[in-house]
Order: sequence, then structure tokens, then C-alpha cells
Amino acid sequence: MKRRGFVLGAIGSGAALIVGWGAMPQRSRLGTRSTLPAQADGIALNGWIRIAPDGGVLLAMPRVEMGQGVHTALPMLVAEELDLPLARVRLVPAAAETIYGNVALFLAALPFHPSEEEPGRESGRLKAGRWIVGKLARELGLSVTGGSTSVVDAWELLRYAAATARAQLLGAAALQWKLPVSELNAEDGVVSHSSGPRAHYGQFAAAAAGTPVSDVQPKPRSAWKLIGTAAPRTDLAGKVDGSARYGIDVRLPEMVYGVLSMGPTLGGSPGTMKTDAALRVSGVERVVQIGGDTGTNAGVVVLARSTWHARRGLAALEVEWRPPPARLIDSERIAVALEAVAREERGLAFRSRGDVDAAESAAARRIEAVYHAPYLAHAAMEPISCTARVAGGKVEIWASTQVPDFARAAAAIAAGVPVDAVTLHVPYLGGGFGRRLDADFVGPAVRVAMETSGRPVQLIWPREEDIRHDFYRPAGVAVMSAGLDANGLPVSLRVTTAGDAVTPRWIERNLPWMAGPIDLPDKTTSEGLFDQPYGVPNQRIAHVATHSGVPVGYWRSVGHSHNAFFGESFIDELAHAAGRDPVDFRLALLADSPRHAEVLRLATQKAGWGSALPAGRARGVALHESFGSVVAWVAEVSIEAGVPRVHRVVCAVDCGTVVNPGIVAQQIESGVIFGLSAALHGRIDIVGSAVQQQNFPDYPVLKMADAPRIETHFVPSERPPGGMGEPGTPGIGPAVANALFGLTGVRARKLPLGAVNSGSP
Repeated sequence: MKRRGFVLGAIGSGAALIVGWGAMPQRSRLGTRSTLPAQADGIALNGWIRIAPDGGVLLAMPRVEMGQGVHTALPMLVAEELDLPLARVRLVPAAAETIYGNVALFLAALPFHPSEEEPGRESGRLKAGRWIVGKLARELGLSVTGGSTSVVDAWELLRYAAATARAQLLGAAALQWKLPVSELNAEDGVVSHSSGPRAHYGQFAAAAAGTPVSDVQPKPRSAWKLIGTAAPRTDLAGKVDGSARYGIDVRLPEMVYGVLSMGPTLGGSPGTMKTDAALRVSGVERVVQIGGDTGTNAGVVVLARSTWHARRGLAALEVEWRPPPARLIDSERIAVALEAVAREERGLAFRSRGDVDAAESAAARRIEAVYHAPYLAHAAMEPISCTARVAGGKVEIWASTQVPDFARAAAAIAAGVPVDAVTLHVPYLGGGFGRRLDADFVGPAVRVAMETSGRPVQLIWPREEDIRHDFYRPAGVAVMSAGLDANGLPVSLRVTTAGDAVTPRWIERNLPWMAGPIDLPDKTTSEGLFDQPYGVPNQRIAHVATHSGVPVGYWRSVGHSHNAFFGESFIDELAHAAGRDPVDFRLALLADSPRHAEVLRLATQKAGWGSALPAGRARGVALHESFGSVVAWVAEVSIEAGVPRVHRVVCAVDCGTVVNPGIVAQQIESGVIFGLSAALHGRIDIVGSAVQQQNFPDYPVLKMADAPRIETHFVPSERPPGGMGEPGTPGIGPAVANALFGLTGVRARKLPLGAVNSGSP
């Protein structure tokens, strides 16, 4: 990928802009007026903000909208500082410039963490990892929407960019009217003075671009009018009336539709084919074979005048599929092997504190348990698709992707053109959940489009292909033990988990120049365990990284998704062994974690913990921190016809400053539904390298009729915002499992929870 030239600092191209940033750590990301993508109207004041002739604001938007509300939350930051109605902030796609990049934040939030068994020493591979992150931050500026980083990244940056623009506009008005800046007022995008002058921002934009300002500071919290309110989502109307356009909705003149098949096995490839019957199907134009030699998936594509015709043609196609060249994969054997590895190997310790061996030997009682979590698919509601047009040495693609820069690079590689020859459009994403952090669906579309003489091709992965050829959430096993003192409190905690590390596999696919000899320690394998808040004096939390051959990828909340189940279920086991109430037991271990204790107290208070329930119901609790936010879940559960039924979920959240409480509540609700689908039903079984699940009938998601009532309560906080796209997911599984123990006396130590009698008493 081509390095982008950029100008660090605050002097705009051709503008005498002097900005006082104070302690702003991201001042180099303000950018210049020339950074913004070209637009027909408006005047750029910096690399993020352009003032339109009507006084509205055009905001460069480098993050994609996939339901998380970022296209509302980020404009709210700008509208607040510019004293402008939210509806008057319009979004324009950000250019491929360094100031918009956040891949360094994304990677820093995920993979690199030292072993605590060598305090004060940093391994060569960890130093290499930190150097790579720094290099990415300095030179590439790649943009990623993931890791719950969008608001975290923008919080200071956009408020300062907007505050600077506001200061320039007021300064220009003061010069034009020959009035002191301190006497001017800005409200609803209009600058005014008590003596009478009044004009909107558009009338000062040209002068503001050359107006020097200094000592810029965002508004104090006491002056906020918009931040902290449940402002309606800016994308709401389009999603209600159907005008919102997703990747699968793209329609272009002369477009041809393709449907992909990659066969029944992971890593398989097409052999001999008989195409006559497929080509006789009405509407079918041709059959194209794509190989795996250029980073694309090996498979066959039927092209036709509609997706329906292409699917009919694919059904008529006769293909002899070759098995994968490597050994066949079996998920049950992998689960057995993972447990053996976790029992036999010490692994890399992400936390090592005190003397676990001595504490265990002296403990009054020792508790041990083994937990299992399966592979999971993403199963986003919008199946994978990409539309591509290749003509005249240029490539144009329409892709619902979380990684726009990687998508452009994949298209360039497939077509054999420079990255600058690729134009990318990013429609709405019908769910990402980490699946669209890979750009593997772009190359095949471009390769097929090269066969259609300039006609655009929309390549669809049917739901069956999407589920059978996903990058799965890794399966995992945790072997856990604790020593309890005479009062039943833990004096030692030993956890060894085993499973594939996601980050090295993702780097191999998306940043291959980083892969190879640098095998970085991936903290996503142990996150949520090595950094859990409970005050156990002696701990060793370790992970054994495996490489099963199953394609794995980031899945909503990543390692937290199963580590919360391991940790919060085991804490409940310890509470039961000690004869303590699960909430009181946790609070006894949170003396040094008041933030977590406050969240737990709020959730249990709002849920009525300890109060009577209808017969046949029980409550379970879980507490977990992820992506800078702390969440507690209380689930009210029954068993109906042998199947768990969740009636009510109460969540308490400390996510720092809440930009939009309505959107945060939506994300909690979304995370609970997503996590509950996985906890009750989710599993991917692999036999002979063939994924057994294919579609929603055998990989079900929670139906509306089965969804619980979900309540969200906030702990007031003045911290900077934490992430919220993912933290609602991890704890719902253990909360339900802990409630089921209260109903059945059986401890569920294996997901999913559909069979309530699985586990151990």
C-alpha cells in the first residue's frame, strides 16, 4: 500500500492558522484544509470540517455505520462545539489520509501485552510489535471501524477540531464587524451581537480560513447542550422508510449478478466441472472459476441477470470438489486437544502475582473446573457482498467493509493496478460484528468483474457460504482452580486457557508484511481474565496459543466473549462453595475496585436482587469490564419445555461520559441479544473439514418473540468515553448460566446452554 504524504502541525496550506492546543495529545491530526475530500461547495477550515454556503457543516467521516450509531455520535461532538443543530452537520466520506487513520489505536487495543513472569523486561517480539504500531501510526494512517474505538478516538480530536473552527468563525466576525470577540454570541449556527449584527457561519467561512486563533479549549461540561442527550439517530428515517442503502442494495446500469460457491469444506477447491446444465438456465450468462493464488477464495461463480437466476444456475452446476490439502479438521477432536493442552502446558502468563503454588498448598479447600466454548460464526443479517467495475485501468468498488483501506488494497492487488486507481464506496453495513474486518470478499468480485468487459458485477455470498466459510470466533477451553481460606474467600487463582490467537491470523491476511517471524503475544486470548478486578492475592492467568487450521477472526467482544463466561461462571462456583450470596461474594473481592462495585450495586438494586420471584424463575449475575467500560448483568430465567427462557435482563453501565444515552442503551440491548443468541444456541461443528451449520434453521439467532425485556442504567461519570459497541455482549452468557444453576443445581460449563442438563453439579 502506498504511503500517504501529509503535513503534520497546525499550519494550513495557504492559511495563517495558529492554534493553541494546550495538552491536546492528537494535535497533529487536526490536518489542513487540503486534507478534506474535494466538494462542490463549502470552505474547509481544517482537515475535518468544511463550512457550507448555507452555514451548515460538512464533517469528514472515516468510520463506517453498521448500526452502532457512530454517524450520530461523532456529529454530536462537532455540533456541540459549533453550537449548531445536529441536523445541520452533514457527512462526507473521508479521504485516504493519515489524520483519519486509527489502526494503531485498534491494534494497540488488541494484541500486544508483555508476560508478567519477566517483570521489567520486554521481549524482542513485544518491542517489535510496539515498533510496528508506531510505524502504522506515523506513516500509514489506515482506518478501521472496530474494537469499540470510534468515539474513544474522536472524543478529544473532533471537539478540538470543531472548537478551533468556531474560534476562527467568531474571530472572522469580530474582524468584519470591528467588535470584541468576547461580546459575540454563537447559537444555532448564527453569530450575533447585542447591538444588532447577525449572520450565519457561511458568511464568515472564507475569512475564517485565514483567521489566526489561539488558546482553543472545548466547552466545559457545564455548558453542554447536546452531549449527554438522547438525540435521535441521523440514520433513523432512512432505515424506517427503506431509503437507506446497504451494500447488497447497490444497483448500477448493465449490472450482472454473481453468486459464489466455495464448496463443502474449509480449504477445498473446485475440480472438474460440467457447466452445460447451468448455462441452459434462463438468465445465466457464464460460469467463472476463481482460484486461491492471489489471496482470493477458491470457488466458482455463476453470473446471471439477477441473483435468483444465478442461484438457480449454481444449483444446476456440477462440480467435483477437491478436499483441502491439509489434514481434515474435526471440532470435537480440537476441543479434546485444547483441554489436554490447557492441562499439560503452562502457557504465556499475562498476569503472575504472588505464589500460587504455595497459596494452593496452604488453602483450606481447592476448587477446580473446566469450561468449554465452541466456534461461532458472525451471521450478520446482511450476507457478504461486493460490487465491482473494472474498466480502463480503473477499479470502482461498493463494499460494506469495516476496513476501507484494506478493501482498496485487496481490489488493487486483484486487478493488478495501483491503489490510487481504486475508488471505494462504503454503503451502510447490515451488521459487521468483526466479520467485515477482513476484506476477503473484495478480491473475488474484482476478479469476476475483469471477465465482464467493463460491466459492473455484484457478487453475493449466499447465507450458506457466509456461515460455512467464515472467520470464526475461536473455540476455547479454560482449566481453572482456586484455593479458598477458612472463610471461603479465594487466596489463589490459577487459569490456563487454550485456543487459537486471532490477531496473528488477521495480520497474516490483512497486513502480511507484518506477519512471519514476529509472533506477537495476543492479549485478546486472555483479556477479561488477566485484567479481571477481583482482589485475589495470588494469581497466574495464562494462555496456550494454538493453531488449529480453522480460519478465525475477530468476533464481537473478541476474547471477552468467552473469557467472561469462564471467569464469571467460576466466580459463582466459588461463591456457592463458600456458601455466600454471589453478589456479596463479588463485593467482598472488589474492595480495591470501587468502580466495578458501584456498577454491580446499581444493577442488582435495579433488578431487585434478593426479592421474591415467581415460582420457577431464578436470577443470575455477571460483572465484566471490556473496551474501557464496566457492565453488570442480572438475568431473570426460567425453563420452559426443557429450554432456558430469559424474561428480563437488567444492565448497569459505567462507560465514562455518555455522548448519547439512547444509542448506548441500544448498543447494550443489541449486545445482550447478540450474546444471548450465542449463549443459548450458537455453535459451529466441523466434521471432516466441513462446517455442519448452513443457515438460520441450524444456526439460530434469538427470535423477537423470545427476546427478554432489557433495562439499561448508567453510573454517572466524568471519565472520557469508553467503548460501547461490544461491552454489552460478554456477560449475558454467564449471567444466564448462573441463573440456570439456581434452577437446576447443575453447573453449565459448556456453551451453548440449550441443553440445560449439561455440565456438572
